[in-house]
Amino acid sequence: MISKLTKIVATISDLRCEPEHIKDLYDAGVNVIRLNTAHQSHEDTIKVIENVRKISNKIALMIDTKGPEVRTANIENPIIVKTGDKVIISTLPINEPNSLQTNYDGFVKEVPQGSKVLIDDGELEMTVVSKLPDRLICEIKNDGQIKNKKSINTPGISLKLQSVTEKDRGFIELAAKYNVDFIAHSFVRHSKDVQDVQKILNAIGNPDVKIISKIENQEGIDNIEEIVKASYGIMVARGDMGVEIPAEDVPIAQLKITQTCIKYGIPVITATQMLHTMIENPRPTRAEVSDIANAILNGTDAIMLSGETAYGKYPIEAVKMMTNIAKKVEKHRKRTLYKDELFYDKSTTRNYIIKCAIDATKIMDVKAIIVDSLKGKTARIMATYRASVPLFITTNSERLARELTLSYGVYSNLVDNNFKRTTEFVVTSLKILKEQGIVTDKDTVIIISGNPNRDIDKGTEFMEINTVEDAIKGRNI
Repeated sequence: MISKLTKIVATISDLRCEPEHIKDLYDAGVNVIRLNTAHQSHEDTIKVIENVRKISNKIALMIDTKGPEVRTANIENPIIVKTGDKVIISTLPINEPNSLQTNYDGFVKEVPQGSKVLIDDGELEMTVVSKLPDRLICEIKNDGQIKNKKSINTPGISLKLQSVTEKDRGFIELAAKYNVDFIAHSFVRHSKDVQDVQKILNAIGNPDVKIISKIENQEGIDNIEEIVKASYGIMVARGDMGVEIPAEDVPIAQLKITQTCIKYGIPVITATQMLHTMIENPRPTRAEVSDIANAILNGTDAIMLSGETAYGKYPIEAVKMMTNIAKKVEKHRKRTLYKDELFYDKSTTRNYIIKCAIDATKIMDVKAIIVDSLKGKTARIMATYRASVPLFITTNSERLARELTLSYGVYSNLVDNNFKRTTEFVVTSLKILKEQGIVTDKDTVIIISGNPNRDIDKGTEFMEINTVEDAIKGRNI
């Protein structure tokens, strides 16, 4: 049975990736398994991929690149600092007290005087008070310590970092080799960053791996429309975003990104610290529950777990909690969330039929929508309307079935045969749903397909509202 419409992405590592554990996550409601390459080797990643594939060919895999980043370097012992202290930042070794290096050669040149510099995900703040050719002089704003290999953020400053590192390239090539479904690329700032990843996939010979752009700073937020147009999907990565922009601006950015994705019909994932408390505790805070609920009410396709499932004490409980929150919120929200202008041009036959089908679900007791979607486009457009009933496609393409795991309310059934006509598709789809207990003969369904009198690959031209029983009988198969 389909218990929820919102999809769940769960992060795991090789340290806890036994097939039995993956099955427990899947049974609890996980749709996509994410691998964070910042903490894994190629061998670790391959191990997880192989174990996931042992459990189900419907579980999608997402490899998350580390992306370009600036970190502290060559610090042997922690530097203890207090408010008002001065610290030197350089890209070269400097044998002076309270001095540190960064791993990015252009840092001193590109960061202007007056800039804010944050260390270790914002734990330590400093301001650039003076700039020399080989160093920045910074004033510490709060007590703390500076350790080796900690993150350095410069909010509001666009650094000229390469979009794809050599480490990223290696994992992108691995993803292509093992037919991983999604690459979530970190710190995407422009559409060119997406194109750089796509060029690597094209050169390898597997251009069908889908790119999810992670939006993590102001530059990415400002360029969201061009990034959305170049991407398969978007991840609202609120961890680094909350360091790069003021925390109070994150909810507004999250809403803007979500609505832009809906406007252009691509999946959006809301991520980071959604059930952070459950890393250590069996129950979430009320604020965390509200965070998940509001992400769903705002229209996200998917919600994501990171440390909760990667190394937390209660991974299965966290997934079950997310599933239960989603089920409850989906039942009590309005049937449609968005104004018509957010959606596709309805002057085309396909898009007009989609709009009619969605309108029908608002006034009729419809159990499910059956979508004949050869390449997934119709299903993805329908998902943007956030219908109150699930959408089902039947396909012989494992890749397509897994791609659609990120789209709100869309579920796939895999078959061996390739349908020649829409009649075969409809009857097979309905019989499968009956066997699964999702529909009965007397349930009303909406069928979206090509013209029944034409070959199946001619596009969406037909809508039928009928009971399951009569829809099957009327096709005489």
